[in-house]
Amino acid sequence: MQEILEAIQTGASGDDIANLTLPESTRAAHVLRSEAGMWEGVDSWDKDPRQSLHVGELPLPELAPDEAVVAVMASSINFNTVWTSIFEPLPTFGFLDRLGKESVWGARHAQDFHIVGSDASGVVVRVGSAVRNWKPGDRVTVHCNYVDDQDPSAHNDSMLAANQRIWGFETNYGGLADLSIVKANQLMPKPAHLSWEESAVNALCASTSYRMLVGDHAGRMKQGDNVFIWGATGGIGAYATQLVINGGGTPIGVVSSESRVKLLNAMGCDAVIDRRAEGYQFWSDEHTQDESEWRRLGKKVRSLVGEDPDIVFEHPGRSTMGASVFITKRGGKIVTCAATSGYMLEYDNRHLWMKLKSIISSHFANYQEAWEMNRLIDKGAIQPVMSEVYALDQVGDAALKVHHNEGEGKIGVLCLAPEAGQGITDAAKREAIGEDRITLYQRHARGEL
Repeated sequence: MQEILEAIQTGASGDDIANLTLPESTRAAHVLRSEAGMWEGVDSWDKDPRQSLHVGELPLPELAPDEAVVAVMASSINFNTVWTSIFEPLPTFGFLDRLGKESVWGARHAQDFHIVGSDASGVVVRVGSAVRNWKPGDRVTVHCNYVDDQDPSAHNDSMLAANQRIWGFETNYGGLADLSIVKANQLMPKPAHLSWEESAVNALCASTSYRMLVGDHAGRMKQGDNVFIWGATGGIGAYATQLVINGGGTPIGVVSSESRVKLLNAMGCDAVIDRRAEGYQFWSDEHTQDESEWRRLGKKVRSLVGEDPDIVFEHPGRSTMGASVFITKRGGKIVTCAATSGYMLEYDNRHLWMKLKSIISSHFANYQEAWEMNRLIDKGAIQPVMSEVYALDQVGDAALKVHHNEGEGKIGVLCLAPEAGQGITDAAKREAIGEDRITLYQRHARGEL
């Protein structure tokens, strides 16, 4: 691995990188099948990823014809890594076993270990015999839509494919490793003005937000739309806020602290609701929602922008869905991609059907959508929202921080990259876009806003 790292850092040619000897194993963050029951009887909040996420050497599989080996310079923490580490809502080894039954190549994934991670930036070091658009030496980012083209369901919108999976969550050999195995159709060009870690944090969350709001399959936001965004400084919410501003809409951002209000204001979002300061209690008890609180929230939104939201960007799930449905304008849309507070949702259906509102589901993004979002990042129209960086050996600490919602935006993880700030190959472009814009979340984490 040291030879591979040195070749990357010294700008070795693609041919030289292709001729390097690959190790038979890789350092990787992983969970173990034998420990899948370790959290029995423990409350979700008390499950500690530091106990279940291990970092060690694991064997690499044979490369399939449509795959590439990527030397991962940096990755990031997503909620799906947290879910894997606490084995909720179920152990991910079931996903690997089902993939293992699909084909000879799928069988490589059904192991007693699961290498996690659904983001990465790095350098291609090997390509399979069927790969035509990528070669060793290419600097890339990786999106997590894992799908093949042998089923007709994959060809209209690959997110509808019968065998669509999320790489590093429903597959093995994810991005929190020194070497990762990816399909060629997961690769995208690395933005030259960003560091390895700044490039690594975007793909999963940014692409998710793009599909929810901009693409043809969900919100289809238009100029002038008012978009209500729960968790507007979080992983997907921060990209959503930027997309709304760039697209000529008005974001109404919900956060939970005065510090996050300042961060949203610095991003250009003026209509901000501090949920903690307002003291909203949408549930009066475990089984009963309080419609008066929905009304209070709707009144607050109208006081800020003068209208009800055209789109509600919904991902908390159970704690907020009732309010989301209520506050959306007549004929508006509630676009949901997750349920981090619980997936058994309740809302008053009268406010949905009688006012012709729509609930639209959205899940990650297809290759085209991910590519278009990566293009916006490369153009400097969208900025990374990375606040902190950890080393791979500290992956448990980073995952715990995400689990307890203590981080802001995204948390990067250095894999092969020995230190932060490396990998920038277009300093002039970075200067033109603006260092302060690119590093806004890092400056906020340091208390500089």
